[in-house]
Amino acid sequence: MNLEYFIAKRLSSATSYKSSASSTIIKIAIVAIAIGMVMMLISIATGLGLQREIRQKVSAFSGDIVVSNFDGNNSEETTNPISIDQDFYPDFNAVPEVTHVQAITVKAGVIRTAETFEGVIYKGLGDDYDWNRIEEYIVEGRKPELTGALNNETIFSTYLANRLGFKVGDKAIIQFVNKDNTRFRPRALEIVGLYESAYQEFDKVYIMGDRRHLTRINNWEKDEVGAFEVFVDDFDNLEALNNKVYENSGSTLRSISVIQSNYNIFEWIKLFDFNIILIIVIMILIAGINMIVALLVLVLERTKMIGVLKALGASDWSVRKIFIYNAMYLIGLGLFWGNLIGLGILYAQKIFGFVKLDPSTYYVSEAPVLIDFWHILSLNVGVFVVCVLILLIPSYIITKISPVKAIRFE
Repeated sequence: MNLEYFIAKRLSSATSYKSSASSTIIKIAIVAIAIGMVMMLISIATGLGLQREIRQKVSAFSGDIVVSNFDGNNSEETTNPISIDQDFYPDFNAVPEVTHVQAITVKAGVIRTAETFEGVIYKGLGDDYDWNRIEEYIVEGRKPELTGALNNETIFSTYLANRLGFKVGDKAIIQFVNKDNTRFRPRALEIVGLYESAYQEFDKVYIMGDRRHLTRINNWEKDEVGAFEVFVDDFDNLEALNNKVYENSGSTLRSISVIQSNYNIFEWIKLFDFNIILIIVIMILIAGINMIVALLVLVLERTKMIGVLKALGASDWSVRKIFIYNAMYLIGLGLFWGNLIGLGILYAQKIFGFVKLDPSTYYVSEAPVLIDFWHILSLNVGVFVVCVLILLIPSYIITKISPVKAIRFE
């Protein structure tokens, strides 16, 4: 058996050690590591979870990439249609990373009631629309039926429905302006469902229904649409895939990634990375300082033992290893309790969602949690290694202890 490890194990399990004057300081060091670990786990899990949730939500409602005609119009409304007969639709074979392509048409309109009116954006969909991406956000009713003959079914956000006094089953009259902006073209639509995404930019204005209404209002051909929403399987590589999509779509078409069209949102969530790194650095420093204090107290308390070991021929490094092993045990103890408490809190949040957020600021109604095994493992290994490396410097004080003085130390 490793002699240094054997002695360190006996020291850590000794009853006299646990009731010694240094026990309070050692307990504080363990608690500091545990609290630091809890803070780091929560910051990583919630920070990455919030990034993922916002990214997925924005992409689900807007597409990862939008392919449209070059158009000087900066509004949401598409005025320059595209033929649906494209080489990349419905299957974008030239870019294998593309998982789905769907055609859409968007047009602004106004809904008027007896009490108020509201400007809205009607997002026209077809039978190619992938409802799986947003079905979890439908809180009441059902999705519109987009197959077969043209129908008047639509889905509102709960935000718009509450502002206008609508509920599922009501009819809403939407006034659209025709292609020449000369007169209104009303449409009476039946609300068959309500969605709530907490993505306020979308909830405040968007309703969704059959795109063929807009084809008629705009006097377009039956095979013309406003744009194509493209979804890919690797969001982390989105900009490179956007370039590939652009290169493999028509020369008269452009492609814009969701990062480009929602630049402010994605720049904001990038700041989470800096916040996570800052919290990790601060917590590791606090844990390291506490462990340094604990190590120095252990050395001071065991000065006689150090003198005896040196007198018996033990090298300075051998004696240092005893205290480093002892400190490693304390670090491991702090990490164990930190993981137990931290993961317990995270799983409780994931199940019960007791921490709520303001959706107008964070785009989600409760703090999302992303628990990743490799993130947790890397964090634990990193904290353990860094703390041990920090302890190598203060353990050098052992080399300065004289055996004769140490044995006589009171």
